[in-house]
Amino acid sequence: MSAVVDFPIRPEARPYLDAFGHRLSGEPEWLDARRRRGLTRFAEQGFPSRRSEAWRYIDLRALEEKPMLPAGAVRTVAGAVIRSQLAEAAFPATAHRLVLVDGRYAPELSAVEGLPSGVWVGGMGMAIANRPDLVRSAIETPLFDTEPPFGALNAAFFGDGFVLDIAPGVALDQPIEIVHLASGEAGESFHTRSLVTVGAGSHASIFETFVGKSSYWRNDVVELRLAAGAEFGCVALVEEATEALHIGELLAVLGPASRLTSLVLLLGGRTVRHEATIRSDGPDTHCALHGAFVLSGRQEANIVTTIDHAAPGGETREIFKGVAAGRAHGAFQGRITVRPGAQKVDAHQLSRNLVLSPRAAIDTKPELEIYADDVKCSHGAAVGDLDEAALFYLRARGIGREEARHLLIEAFVREVVELVEWPPLREHVLSRLARRLAMLEE
Repeated sequence: MSAVVDFPIRPEARPYLDAFGHRLSGEPEWLDARRRRGLTRFAEQGFPSRRSEAWRYIDLRALEEKPMLPAGAVRTVAGAVIRSQLAEAAFPATAHRLVLVDGRYAPELSAVEGLPSGVWVGGMGMAIANRPDLVRSAIETPLFDTEPPFGALNAAFFGDGFVLDIAPGVALDQPIEIVHLASGEAGESFHTRSLVTVGAGSHASIFETFVGKSSYWRNDVVELRLAAGAEFGCVALVEEATEALHIGELLAVLGPASRLTSLVLLLGGRTVRHEATIRSDGPDTHCALHGAFVLSGRQEANIVTTIDHAAPGGETREIFKGVAAGRAHGAFQGRITVRPGAQKVDAHQLSRNLVLSPRAAIDTKPELEIYADDVKCSHGAAVGDLDEAALFYLRARGIGREEARHLLIEAFVREVVELVEWPPLREHVLSRLARRLAMLEE
C-alpha cells in the first residue's frame, strides 16, 4: 500500500514516507486512515529545528542527516539479554507488571493477572484486535487540535504500546509497573502509543522505566483521560542507553475535581526530551508536575511543560530540578496559561538548577499567560553552583570532597523524589538516583 501525497513535503520526511509505503497492510480501515493523517501531518512539518521556540534548546540535526526508520513488525525474542535487562530494571515490590520489548508488548514477561474487576490492561495491538471499543475513539481523535511532529510520526508508525482502562469507582492501592526494554537488535527506531482512561472517582497509578542497549530512537506517546473526581499518579524513570534518543510525550485532559501527579527523572540517554501537555477541562482540578534531569558527558535533556487552565478553581504545582556536569546541556521550558473566565486558579512554577562544570550549561524559561484577574500565579528560576559554605561545613566535619558533593547534589534532587507517595517505590527511585549520582563527574 503506497503513501501517495499531493502536496510539498519536507525532504527529511521522504524516507519515512517510503517506509510507510512498504509496511505490511491488513489493519482496520479506520486505523489505516488515522496513520495516513499522521503521516501527512509529519510530511508537512518535518522535524522541528531550533528556529522553533519550543525546540530551541535541543539539537535534532542527527535525525535529518541520518534517518532512523521504524523497526519491523517482528517482535524481538525474549532471550537471555532481555531477561537480564528486565531483572536489572524491574521494581521488585510490584504486584503487576507489563513489559514492552522494542516497543512491542511481551506477554511472556508480563504479569497482569489478579487486578480488580473493572480494570483492563494489555498491549495496544491486543486492544485494537480484541477490544477496539476501548481504543478506537481515542486513536481516531487526538486529545488536542494541534499534533506536533513527533506525535504525528508516532500516529503513523506506532507498533504497540499499553492500554490501561479503569471503570468508575475502582481503587488500585499499588502502581502498575510498565517496563520499556530496548534490545539493540530491532532496527533504528520504535514508536509506542499508549492510552490511559480513569473513570469517575477511581484511583490508580503507574511506574514506567525506560532502559536499553546500543543505539536507538524511542518515540513514546501516552494519552491520559481523567473523568470527574479521578486520581492518577505516574512516575517515569528514563535510563536509556548511552547513545539512545528518547522523545516522550504525556498528553492529558483533566475532568472536574480530578487530580494528576507526575514525576519524571531523566538519568540516561544521549538526547532526551520529555514533554507534558495538560488541559484542565473542569473546575477544581489539581495538577502536580515534578521532575529532574541529571546529566554528564555530552548528554542533552529538555523538559517542556504546557498547562492550560480552561476552567475556574484549578491548582497547579510545578517543581523541576536540573543537574549538569561535563559538557552536558539541559533545559526546562514551562508555560502555564489561565484562560478568560478561569478565576480562582492557583498556579506556581519553580525551576532550580546546578551547573557543576564550566563547560556544562542549563537554560530555563518559565512562562505565565494570564487572562483572568482573580488568580494566584507565580514562577521562579535559578541556575548556580554548589554552595561553597555547605561544602566547607561538611568537609570541616571529616567528609571528603567527593562525598560532600554527592551528598549536596542528592539532597538537591531528592526534594522532587520525596513527593512519591508509596514508600517502596520512593525508595526504589532514590536508589536509582543514588546510583546515577555516583557516576557523575565534574
